[in-house]
Parts: sequence; C-alpha cells; structure tokens
Amino acid sequence: MLLPFYTPNIVEAGCDEAGRGCLAGPVFAAAVILPNDFVCDELNDSKQLTEKMRYKLRPMIEEQAISWAVGIVTNEEIDNINILNASILAMHRAVDQLSPIPQHLIIDGNRFKPYKDVPHHTVVKGDGKYMAIAAASILAKTYRDDFMNELAEKYPEYDWKSNKGYPTKKHRQAIEQYGPTPYHRMTFRLLDTQLSLFDDFK
Repeated sequence: MLLPFYTPNIVEAGCDEAGRGCLAGPVFAAAVILPNDFVCDELNDSKQLTEKMRYKLRPMIEEQAISWAVGIVTNEEIDNINILNASILAMHRAVDQLSPIPQHLIIDGNRFKPYKDVPHHTVVKGDGKYMAIAAASILAKTYRDDFMNELAEKYPEYDWKSNKGYPTKKHRQAIEQYGPTPYHRMTFRLLDTQLSLFDDFK
C-alpha cells in the first residue's frame, strides 16, 4: 500500500524519471501533485506494472491530479552534461510547468539538486512507497515509450518498439551493423566490444 504524502497538509509534488539507462533517446521526467483525497489501489512503481496497466492509469492520473507535467532532456544534452545531471534537469523542467508551485518535492532515488527554494527529500525506491512518485513514474515511462515508439517507425532496425532504447542484445547488434543514429547517446558504451564508433561514424 503506497503512502499518500511525505509531508501532509502542504502542496507536495512527486518526481521520477524514465530512460536513464538507455543507449538512445531522451530522458523523460514527470512531476505530479495529487489531491488529498486521491485513492488508487492499482497505483504502483511503473516497473511493477504491465504496459497495459500503465496506459490504463495514465489518463486517470492526468484527470485527477491537481497538476502534472513532463520534462524532457535530449540525447545531445545528455552527452553534454551527463545522465545524472540530465535526469535532474528533466525533473526541474517538469516542476517548472506545475501550477500551483509545490511547497515540497519528493524525488525518487538518492540524488537531486535543489529546485529554486523549494524543500525536497530524496526517497530510495520512492516509486514503490509514495503515490505521487508512483504517478510520476507512470507518466514519465509512458510518455517516453510513446516517443520511442514513434522513433521506431523511422529506425526499425534497432527494435525500439520492444527495447525502448535499452541495451538489449538485438539493439547492440543493430548498432554494430548499422552504426548509431542521431538519437544515440554517444558518451555511453554503445557496444560491449570497445569499437570506436566515434571514429567510424562521425
């Protein structure tokens, strides 16, 4: 059973990201403010839910949330600032769009940079503990999946409809055969073997 709030009786937003471990595509993050009376027994960490359940819950979260937003950081930005900073930036971009401005943030994980003067707490495995973080994890995951499914139409060789950019064997085999796309993260180890993609595919 997920907990409703980390700090009751204030405007609190939960934040989570999706796509941090991928070889391709942006990192997405979501921020969600839920009402005090929000109840959903099916809500859980997005990784514990089926794809069908995530897409079932998304419109319910969007309709019932006081406010929600999604932030995106591109693969080029990831290469420039690293994936940790990019994940935090994506959360900041999501929080930027919330109205009202939250009085407190709860963040999935153990790393975050302060957002303006809003207090925050990091919560390891918070998407399995607090409803607002779980809701954010579902939005971040489904919107990123939508993005990767669209890219898969343009780049079918990489099997992004199935792997969503994560480092599966089939994905790495396609990189080895066809080279990286403009959406690959060039600072990541794209292949298990240490081939110089930078030399071959600049």
